[in-house]
Amino acid sequence: MFDNKSPTSATSLQSQQARTLLDPAAIQSAEALGLAARFIVEGYMAGEHASPLRGFSMEFNQHREYVPGDDIRHLDWKVLGRTDRYYLKQYEQDTNFIAHIVLDASESMKYGSGEQKLAGGVPKGTVTAKLTKFEYGKVMTACLAYLILHQRDATSMTLFDNQVRSAVPRTGNLGSIHNILSQLAAMEPTQSTSIGPVLHHLASGIKRRGIVILISDLFDDEKAIQDGIQHLRFGGNEVIVLHTMDPFELDFPFTGNVEFLGLENIPKTKARPKEIRKTYLREIRAMCDRMRIGCENNSSHYFLINTAQAVTECLSAYLRFRLKTHR
Repeated sequence: MFDNKSPTSATSLQSQQARTLLDPAAIQSAEALGLAARFIVEGYMAGEHASPLRGFSMEFNQHREYVPGDDIRHLDWKVLGRTDRYYLKQYEQDTNFIAHIVLDASESMKYGSGEQKLAGGVPKGTVTAKLTKFEYGKVMTACLAYLILHQRDATSMTLFDNQVRSAVPRTGNLGSIHNILSQLAAMEPTQSTSIGPVLHHLASGIKRRGIVILISDLFDDEKAIQDGIQHLRFGGNEVIVLHTMDPFELDFPFTGNVEFLGLENIPKTKARPKEIRKTYLREIRAMCDRMRIGCENNSSHYFLINTAQAVTECLSAYLRFRLKTHR
C-alpha cells in the first residue's frame, strides 16, 4: 500500500499540528496546571513505597521452598548446607507500579458554581478561574501524574466522554508530564458520557495489573459503571473512584424561581428549589450511597470529593489510603 500524500501536503499537515500544539492559550493553561501540581506535590511525599507484589530485588523478605523450574540463582546455599533442603530467597519489589488515571471529560463536568482557586494552597494570583468539576479534575490529574512520576513509578492518562478522546500511554519519565499537561489543557468537554463501555475498553487493553484511578461525577448508567469496575477488578487491577461533585450539586442552595440549563442533551427545566430540595437531596445522597456500596462490593475504594475542598486535602486522603493498603 502506498501513501498518496505528497511531501508538501505532509509538511503542511505537520505545520498545522504544530500550530495546534503551540496554541498560546493551551500553553498558558498547561503551565498553570504544572505550577499548581509542582506546588502541591513537591516536598509533600518523600521516600519510596513498598509494593505488595513479590519480586527479586535487593531487600530480603522471606524464604519459600524450591519447586522445579525456579531460578537456582536465588537458592539460599547457607540454608541448604544447614538443612539439606532447597529454599529460595524472596525480596520486596519496591518500584514500578502502574497508575492509569482516567478523567471524565463529558459535558456534565463543565458545571461549576463560582469563581474559586483551582488548587487550595497555591500562591495568591497563580491560577484563578471558574472552578468547574472538569477544571478541578484536571488539577487532580496533573498532581497525581506528577506525584507518581516523581516517585519513579509509571502512569498513563486517559480523557474520555462517550469514547476515549485523548490518551498518554504508559510512561515512567518525569519529562512526560509536559505531554500530559498539554493534553489536559487542550481538552474541552462538549459530548455526552458513556463511562461503562470506556472502562471495559480500558480493562481489555491493560496488560499488567496496576491501579486505575477514575475521576468523574458518575452521572451515567450506574449498573454499566459497576460492570466496568468489575471488569477492571477481574483483571487484577486496584480501582479507586474519585466521585467529583460541585458543592451546589451536593447542597442544592438555590432560592426563588430558577431555570436550570441542561447538559448532555437534557432540556431546560424551570423549578422552585424550595419545593424540590428535600427530594433532590434524598436522591443525590442515595445515588452516592449506591456507588459507594457498589465499589465496596467490587473491592474498590470510593471517595466523594466536594470541589470546595482543597486538592491538597484530596491528595492526603488518597495517600493515606495507599499507605493503609500497603500495610
